[in-house]
Amino acid sequence: MSEEKLGDFLKTGKDWSRIRTSVAGAFVLKLPPCRSAPVQLVVELNLVDETGNPNKRRGLVLMSSAELEEFKGLFRDEKLPKLLGMIDSVNSKVKAGKRRKEEEVIEL
Repeated sequence: MSEEKLGDFLKTGKDWSRIRTSVAGAFVLKLPPCRSAPVQLVVELNLVDETGNPNKRRGLVLMSSAELEEFKGLFRDEKLPKLLGMIDSVNSKVKAGKRRKEEEVIEL
C-alpha cells in the first residue's frame, strides 16, 4: 500500500470504512472528524478468520507509531499473562448477568 493510495482513501473513503493491508490482521480505518480532530486514518489490529475477515467488530486502534510503542510496553509487562489467566479462570466460572456496581482496581 502506497502513501498515494492512503491519501486517496483519506479523501474518498467513507467514514468508519476499513481496507486490508498486506499484514494479516492489520487494517487501515478512516475516522470521521471529531470535535477538534480532523478526519484521519488509523491502523486497526484485529484478529482475522481463515478468509482474512476481522473476527471482531472493532479491534485495537493505533493512532500513531508512538502509541504502538506504548502498547508494546504493555504487552511486555510480565503481569499481563497473569491477569489474563485470572480472567480466563473467572470467566469460566461466572454466571451471565452479574455485574459489580462500584469500580475497583485489581492489584497484581
